[in-house]
Amino acid sequence: MESRPFKILGIEHIGIATDSLEGIENIFSEILGIKHTGQEEVIDQKVITDIYDTGLGKLEFLKATADDSPVAKFLDKKGKGMHHVALKVDNLSAALIYLENKGIELIDVAPRIGAEGLSIAFLHPKSTGGVLIELCEVK
Repeated sequence: MESRPFKILGIEHIGIATDSLEGIENIFSEILGIKHTGQEEVIDQKVITDIYDTGLGKLEFLKATADDSPVAKFLDKKGKGMHHVALKVDNLSAALIYLENKGIELIDVAPRIGAEGLSIAFLHPKSTGGVLIELCEVK
């Protein structure tokens, strides 16, 4: 087996597209007892994130802030539900080079800043069995 210049360290979060954040905190924080770590607007992605940390991975609820946002387009096509899986990696830049060399189509050819200030990049679902994958560098 060939050596990779990066390691997958686990699941960072599951992204869930929704048209409303109303009631989410009641269910996930108050009833289920999952720690609500915050809500933030990621302006360049035209989305509000609402994040809950289970201790072993997070749930990230995504609400579009504009009709032309990727999340709004997803909701129009597929409706509410799982939007992406985010994996923790130890070296995002090396991962992107390696994956591109392996023929994986990249949405982001270079890392950018996402929610919670993480360095992120997305892989196109055409190359990943239909699943949108986000890679997050953990420092």
